[in-house]
Amino acid sequence: MSDEEVIRRRLLIDGDGIGDDRRLYIILKSFMKWVNNPEVDHVLHERMLSQLAQCEFAQRKSRLVSCMSQEEQKNYENLSKEIDLEIEEAKVNIEKTKAELQEAKQVRKNRIEYDVLAKVINVQPDRRETNVKLATLQKELGSLKEKLHHLEQKLEMRRKQFHVLISSIHSLQGMLDESDEEIMDVSLEDVNMSPKVAA
Repeated sequence: MSDEEVIRRRLLIDGDGIGDDRRLYIILKSFMKWVNNPEVDHVLHERMLSQLAQCEFAQRKSRLVSCMSQEEQKNYENLSKEIDLEIEEAKVNIEKTKAELQEAKQVRKNRIEYDVLAKVINVQPDRRETNVKLATLQKELGSLKEKLHHLEQKLEMRRKQFHVLISSIHSLQGMLDESDEEIMDVSLEDVNMSPKVAA
């Protein structure tokens, strides 16, 4: 047997470490003395009874401490279970809170976007004003289209007139060229005839 086992056995026998094994040894010794010599004085008998009472008291005390320890162990187990349950509830609450936080962040982001859009919308004119402006612009566009059409017709007419004018100028130029040629021919004939007359 190793020293550790001996010490452990002695501690188990000793109980709470208040000398139970020594008491039992003394009672055993006294009992052997009293059995071997029953005529020993009455004091030894009383001392043995007193020591037995002390052992019984120590044994009851140990039993009560053991029961109390078991009850405390059960209490601690119950507390441990309750704490585990509370930890699980806390985890669930944390997850819920995280989800609520994400939702709150999304709501805040949406509100910021809505505020920006609302500012942009407020800067823009309302639909009634826009419709009035659009109708005015459509009328102006219609009148401008009519003017454009009228101007295109006028331009086309001017082109035709210009073409006619150019044609007339070319005709006149041709006529002038012909009359210049005739004048030249006549003047040449006159020049040719005048020496004959002189001769």
